[in-house]
Amino acid sequence: MQFHHHGYVSGDPRVKPAAGFGLDRPAELPVEMDVLIVGTGPAGVITAAQLSQFPGIRTRIIDIRPGRLEVGQADGIQARSVETFQAFGFADQIRQEAYWITEMAFWRPDRDDPHRIIRGGRAVDDEQGISEFPHLIVNQARVLDSFLDVMRNSPSRMTPDYGWEFVSQRNIGGEFPIEVTLRRSAGADEGAERVVRTKYLVGADGARSRVRRSMGRELAGTQAFHAWGVMDVLADTDFPDIRTKCAIQSHDGGSILLIPREGGHLFRMYVDLGEIDENDHGGIRNTTQEQVEARANEILAPYTLDVRHVAWRSVYEVGHRVTDKFDDVDEVGSRCPRVFILGDACHTHSAKAGQGMNVSMQDGWNLGWKLAHVLDGRAGDELLDTYSGERQQIAVDLIEFDREWSSLMAKKPEEFDDPDELEAFYVRTAEFPAGFMTQYRPSVVTGGSEHQELATGFPVGKRFKSHRVTRVGDTNPVHLGHHATADGRWRIYVFADRAAPGAASPTQDLAEWLVGDAASPLVRHRPEGADIDAWFDVKVVYQQPHTAFDMTDVPDAFFPRHGPFQVRDYECAYAALPGEDIFDGRGVSREGAIVVVRPDHYVSQVLPLTATDELAGFFDRLMG
Repeated sequence: MQFHHHGYVSGDPRVKPAAGFGLDRPAELPVEMDVLIVGTGPAGVITAAQLSQFPGIRTRIIDIRPGRLEVGQADGIQARSVETFQAFGFADQIRQEAYWITEMAFWRPDRDDPHRIIRGGRAVDDEQGISEFPHLIVNQARVLDSFLDVMRNSPSRMTPDYGWEFVSQRNIGGEFPIEVTLRRSAGADEGAERVVRTKYLVGADGARSRVRRSMGRELAGTQAFHAWGVMDVLADTDFPDIRTKCAIQSHDGGSILLIPREGGHLFRMYVDLGEIDENDHGGIRNTTQEQVEARANEILAPYTLDVRHVAWRSVYEVGHRVTDKFDDVDEVGSRCPRVFILGDACHTHSAKAGQGMNVSMQDGWNLGWKLAHVLDGRAGDELLDTYSGERQQIAVDLIEFDREWSSLMAKKPEEFDDPDELEAFYVRTAEFPAGFMTQYRPSVVTGGSEHQELATGFPVGKRFKSHRVTRVGDTNPVHLGHHATADGRWRIYVFADRAAPGAASPTQDLAEWLVGDAASPLVRHRPEGADIDAWFDVKVVYQQPHTAFDMTDVPDAFFPRHGPFQVRDYECAYAALPGEDIFDGRGVSREGAIVVVRPDHYVSQVLPLTATDELAGFFDRLMG
């Protein structure tokens, strides 16, 4: 964490100085705003948290509830989400509080006595080391609380406007073209309506989204006609793996997905209630808690479950649905999109793969920085066209994965060709649910793979996978990616060639070009009066150990001055860590490379150190 560059900070450094509209943020919902977000679920709050870092953008987020969420339905936090929490500054807090999934046990009927279940195998959760972060379980409400803290401590001092219900919207043109009708859902004036206007409207209001319906979009897909009872409980049991994630299959085809919860005592069970008639019309939802518990005991035999307290429960039917577009424009390029949907408003699936909250948050981060760049003047309107194009395909891929996983969980033991089929699928596909199979296609923000061989471990379009390096200034071993906060800046990572720091080399030439040439994005797109690193965070990684040179050997491009006192940033120069060389670990050429990373941590370009024209052209096309 960096602070003090604007002067001495004696209090909590996470509370940033108020600026822009944060200085006089009205307590009441204003008539006009830049962005109105509907819904304070995971997709909505991460969008708001990203926008809150831009104090000149007037953002409001409303919710029909009278206050914060107290009991969340989602609880699975994939490693990609923990990487995201790191960028927003609260990964350590969540890791301390959460349950860590390190293994998954697979239980199946005993061949000698099918009426009894036995442990058939175990699988390590991240055997390949996909991420330095773990797979976690923590209440959705606590994740939302953390994002709300980020908003509250931001320069915008953003807080939700609770007790407002979205009614309708229409495009009336003008500077604030979206006219939105809202209704008070709580308080002394409950039922009163109000009309506001906004430049952009974001619907993060769940599977029954009114914003989606107001756009004329529909969720399309299939229903599996298979029901599950889910419960978060405190219970007494002799089941030996009660504190381990388990997939449990019984002789009669019933199954349980067991997920221990944070705190050491609570756990969640998804209990298979079997096939339902297509004419059931939701009748299965009347299944009682006692019936779910009885079914759980049948599946767990010879073990028993005595529920002592129910924290939350529900009965649901598996459905897989997605909308064809995530914005209000049918033909890309015909006009600027003004209304967007994300999260459950545009894709729904089962909860058992732990994807809902995770994919929804990536929707929100993807849209948040793009809205910020357009409103902040960093990019043209066409940037917003990339949101639906990128995220809709991810939702389609997710639903295909979830359909296969849900089908396997619902299979009867005799239907498996191999008794280890479920375990094998879990291991084989581990990278997908962890959130690391996303690979964006070429667009205005993602280049091609012409130079991919220069950094094979940083695939263009995929998330920037961190690696340990030595920070030269203080000699600390750190993760390179952990310095990249959700501040809306682009990252330009310069992996140096073999020459020593400061010596004549392609790295030295690039450094001089970055800060001294009018075509450089740091110069050409630098706002008047702003620091050289205002829009771009440039880092260098040298091949030599940190003991081979001094910080004063590092060129000014990697040693920038910022803040009112123009003090040096000592955290932009790194060296390969002996025994964990990032050049070997990420397949970076010893001739050096440039890796350009988007504000949401996806790789946009891999270029040679000499490709200054290509680097300038990429940002010129984006920023104008």
